[in-house]
Amino acid sequence: MSPATSGSPGRAATGSPSRAASPGSAGPSHTSGSRPSADPSHHPGARASHHPAAKPAHGPAAEPAPGAAAARPGRHPAEAAGGLSSYAARLKATAAARLATARTWGLAAAPLIPPPPPAVKPVIPTRKGFEAEGGDPGLPPVFTRIPTKDKIVFITIDDGSEKEPQFIRMMSALHVPYSAFLSDYLISDDYGYFTQVQASGVTLSNHTLTHPYLPGLTYAQQKHEICDQQDKLAREYGKRPTLFRPPYGNYNGDTLRIARSCGIKAFPLWETEAFPTHMDWRDEAQHFEPGDIILTHFQGLSEWNATMVENIRNLLKRITDQGYAVARLEDYV
Repeated sequence: MSPATSGSPGRAATGSPSRAASPGSAGPSHTSGSRPSADPSHHPGARASHHPAAKPAHGPAAEPAPGAAAARPGRHPAEAAGGLSSYAARLKATAAARLATARTWGLAAAPLIPPPPPAVKPVIPTRKGFEAEGGDPGLPPVFTRIPTKDKIVFITIDDGSEKEPQFIRMMSALHVPYSAFLSDYLISDDYGYFTQVQASGVTLSNHTLTHPYLPGLTYAQQKHEICDQQDKLAREYGKRPTLFRPPYGNYNGDTLRIARSCGIKAFPLWETEAFPTHMDWRDEAQHFEPGDIILTHFQGLSEWNATMVENIRNLLKRITDQGYAVARLEDYV
């Protein structure tokens, strides 16, 4: 990949400003359930075995009859075995229910469950080669992958033109997390749709007002695109985003400084892009790696010969087939 753009105002990033959603493009050359404990609850105070002729409580302690078993705390072995058997039955029932739900949405296997998120979020540096000229310490990092050894990936969805109610229902039913990066000109005809998206547990993040090629704008124009979208998202959804994705993945030093000035902490780009029929990979690996960020779009029949449900179903199948689970990006950034 080519290095990041110059920090000089208006100097364009390498790579063309063609839409990231265009088939055949892997993305721009940048400028640059919790399970219950398996240990059943133990209760103190096991039933003690006493000699039939035990002496009164105020006298010397009675000795057990010859051959009597010593009292042991905890459940009777049969009770413990019954508890474990019940727990195993619950797990089996849960797995069966998840599989049934997956099949309802056209998946042969249920999406894998991700591990718990880290207690402390990882330090994420800017990816080598993605630095912007004129950058300075403390600018938001730009990255395409989360540092982790777990077999997890992250789904991110851009723009906002397509608004399929079935998509929200599917992702909620399957309990698959994702992150949304929204452009105002595409969502302003139906802010309410993304209120439903947010209510399902999804974080709504900034993708500018009108999806321009940012390095071609002046400092003031970039500020309008980024910071005014911060204000609009806060007004509509009650929270100022901390994540920003520049359109086409293009940015320069001014982009980073402006975004930081209005509350942005990180620039998650992507390692691979998902289309209904194929994946475009940034590198030559052609398969998922731990921590990969995946890009796709709120697009459907108007742009592709497929719905959003079909596109995401195909993506989930690829992820599961490679032994990966989908984790929540904001738990790591």
